[in-house]
Amino acid sequence: MAQRLKTDWILFFTVLTMVFSGVLIVYSASSIMAQMNPNYHSAWYFVQRQAAWGVIALTIMMVMKNTHYRKLQNPAVALSAISVALFLLAAVYFLDAKDHRWLRLGGPVGVQPSELAKPTLVIFLAFFVTWRARAINNPRYTLVPAAMAVGLVILAVVVADLGTAIVLGAAAALVFFVAGLEKRYCAIVGALAMIGLVLFTFAKPYRLARVVKFFDPDFKFIEKVDKQGKIKARLQESLVTRDTNYQLQQSQIAVGAGGPLGMGFMNGRQKLLYLPEAHKDFIYAVAGEELGMIGSVGLLMGFSIIFWRGLRATLRINDDFGRYLALGLTVVVVVQGYMHMSVVLGMMPTKGIPLPMISYGGSSLVSTLASLGMLMNVSEHAG
Repeated sequence: MAQRLKTDWILFFTVLTMVFSGVLIVYSASSIMAQMNPNYHSAWYFVQRQAAWGVIALTIMMVMKNTHYRKLQNPAVALSAISVALFLLAAVYFLDAKDHRWLRLGGPVGVQPSELAKPTLVIFLAFFVTWRARAINNPRYTLVPAAMAVGLVILAVVVADLGTAIVLGAAAALVFFVAGLEKRYCAIVGALAMIGLVLFTFAKPYRLARVVKFFDPDFKFIEKVDKQGKIKARLQESLVTRDTNYQLQQSQIAVGAGGPLGMGFMNGRQKLLYLPEAHKDFIYAVAGEELGMIGSVGLLMGFSIIFWRGLRATLRINDDFGRYLALGLTVVVVVQGYMHMSVVLGMMPTKGIPLPMISYGGSSLVSTLASLGMLMNVSEHAG
C-alpha cells in the first residue's frame, strides 16, 4: 500500500498567506499611480494582472506539490530544463535588444527568462551533483562540465540582471559545498565569483555608480583619487536619476514613517510618486510604511519560516537528489527575499530585485510558486 503523505501545512499556509498579502500590497502600492497614468486609467490595472498570474502560479504550485520530486531526477528532464532556459536567455538577448529582459507574448503580457532560469537551474544542479556524487571533486568529469553549464546560465542572466545572477550563484555554491566540494575548489570558486562580481559591476557604469554612491555618497574619496573629477562626472552621467540614493532615501523615509503600527492600509504617502517602482523593487518600503514594524517583521518571518521548512526538508530527506533540490530551491527564494529587504533598509547598494510573492510580476510569481511547490513535495516525503 502506498504511503499516505502528510502535507507540510506550516509551509503551505505561509506561502498562501504571503501570496494573498502580496496581491493586497500590490493594489495599495500601484492603485493611485495606475489611475493617474493615461496608459492604464484604472486603479485595478496592476492588481487584476497580479491576481490572474496568482491563479496560474498557484495552479502550477499545486501540480508540482503533487508530483513526486523523483520524477525530476531524470536526465531528459534536467537537460531539457537547462536547455530551454539557455535558449530563452539567448532569445531575449536579441529580441529585447535594449534591456535584454523581456520576451513579449503580445500586448502587456511578457515572460522574464531570468526568473524561469531559477527553478530549472536548481533541478539541473540537483540531478548533476547526485549523478556525480562519488566523483564530485573530479575536475575533468564533474567540475568543468558543471562550471560550463552553470556559468553559461549565470553569464546569460548577468548581462541584464546582476541580482538574479547572484541568487543563482549562491544556490549553486551551496549545493556543491553540501555535496562535499573540497576547500581548495571552494576557494577557487569564491575567488572567481568575486572577480566576476567586480568585472560585471564595472562593465555597467550605473552599477558602479550605485556601489560608489552607497559607500561614498558625497564622492569625498573619489575626489581625493581623481583630482580632475572625470570619474565623478562619468559615474553621474550613467545614472537614470542624478542621485542614485534617491530611491533608498525615499524607502527609508517610508519605513521610518510607518513606526510600530503603520499608517494604515492604503494610507502610505511615499508611493504617491515619491518612491519609484513602489509596486515592484521597493514594495517592502510600502509594506513598512502602511503596516509598520509589525507588517515588516511579518514578511521577514514569512521568509524565515520558508527557510526553516526548507532546511528541515534538506536535513530529513533520505536521498541526495531530494536534499540538493530542497536546498537549492530554499536558497533561491529566501536569498532573493533577504536581498530585497536589505536594499530597502539600506543594508546593501541599490539593486532592482523583486520581493518573491509580494512584488508585482507574473514571471517572478510563477517561478517562485513552482519552486515552492517542489519544495513542499520534498518536505512531505521528508516526513
